[in-house]
Amino acid sequence: MKQKYIIAIDSFKGCLTSAEAAGVAASAIKACRNDAETVCLPVSDGGEGMAEAFTAALGGDIITTPVHDLMMRRTEASYGVTADGTAVIEAAKACGLTLVRKDERNPMRATTYGVGELVAAAVKRGCRNFIIGLGGSGTSDAGIGMLRDLTDILAPRGGNIDDALAAIKGRCSFTLACDVDNPLLGPDGAAAVFGPQKGATPDMLPQLERRAERFARAAALHCGYDRSACSGAGAAGGLGYAFMQFLDAVMRPGADLLLDLVHFDSLLDGAACVITGEGHADGQTLMGKLPLRVMRRAADKGVPTWLLAGSVTDRRSLIDAGFALAESITPGDMSLDEAMKKDVAKRNLYSAIVRILDNNNL
Repeated sequence: MKQKYIIAIDSFKGCLTSAEAAGVAASAIKACRNDAETVCLPVSDGGEGMAEAFTAALGGDIITTPVHDLMMRRTEASYGVTADGTAVIEAAKACGLTLVRKDERNPMRATTYGVGELVAAAVKRGCRNFIIGLGGSGTSDAGIGMLRDLTDILAPRGGNIDDALAAIKGRCSFTLACDVDNPLLGPDGAAAVFGPQKGATPDMLPQLERRAERFARAAALHCGYDRSACSGAGAAGGLGYAFMQFLDAVMRPGADLLLDLVHFDSLLDGAACVITGEGHADGQTLMGKLPLRVMRRAADKGVPTWLLAGSVTDRRSLIDAGFALAESITPGDMSLDEAMKKDVAKRNLYSAIVRILDNNNL
């Protein structure tokens, strides 16, 4: 009987895409078990690679359109479109932190305007269902830029903004794929928690908080309700809040949403092992990230899960949580710069899987 291996590895940020990692893993398995069946699932929890992973799962196509990036520079960004009119939008394609150099990061200036351009382009294309990935943003504007663009395009030349947003809500549904549950404001909010990694200085943090607070207060008075405290409102620097407050978006854990779309639980039937991974595995992996959600679903079916990452810390906690093994693919004497090279990472992943298979009966 053929042994079946399910491969569901998240992207190694800035290094390997989910699909690239899965391809390497499948090749390594075939080299050791030539009669094995491998099932490769490009996956994402809403961050890097989300558009490609979700679009592939839904059998859609990737479309490219002109947008502005988070510094309002003209660029192009891609999004997915399916035959049934679903648009898959990865916010980071237009406002991602990786689109700017470290010395350019400035969340006081960075805008989600380009995300609005992606949404508007998909609406004009006839899309009515939207899946929005919120990971990896470099913005903290509470979604103001996104809303401004939508109203610029769909309610131009002084048109009624409320009518434009109401028309979108009436025609379209929005699902947010996200792996964080932070509110918009407060010590666990967008500015306090995520601002520093986006380039916010200590002086900027209270300014970002006050800007978001003023916007949320005005929006609550205008709309008659306030969703700033909702789980995930602080995602993508408050972009989650704007979608929930003005477009009635619903939040779903991105990993679970994708695993449902690919019928992951059914694929587990008869599997010998699941291989998952990410760039760096540590205690944060256990806070609802994709590898944990993969492992828990596999555990429910009695299937062991191997966790492979570019680097692993707090390994004991990962094993105690239920992973059958948690291994770093990077040799201990290799520098980070070397390990981050695509070809090197591929070789390291291949070698790690071959080594593990040689030492296991699976």
